[in-house]
Parts: sequence; structure tokens; C-alpha cells
Amino acid sequence: MKNNLVPALILIVLGALLLANNLIPEFRIWSTLIKWWPVALIALGVSLLAKRS
Repeated sequence: MKNNLVPALILIVLGALLLANNLIPEFRIWSTLIKWWPVALIALGVSLLAKRS
């Protein structure tokens, strides 16, 4: 069950960002994704480390 947590959270966050892009015209999804993509890599790395221990 824990294996499905990371992909589910990624989909939820991505869906929330796309919804915000549609509902709030001033919110620019692509500039936000370009600026914050390293955070996703860090979160994925932390998740993989937590899974090992």
C-alpha cells in the first residue's frame, strides 16, 4: 500500500496545480513548475531513502 503513496501524491499535486491554473488566471503553472521542479526531485529522493530504512 505504501508503494502507491508517492505516485498518488504526485498526481494530486499536479492536479491541484493544473486546477489552480484554470481557476486563477494570474497563476502561471509552467513558470511555477520550471522554478520548483528540483523540489520534486528532492522529495522523491527523500521518499526513496525512507523506503530503504
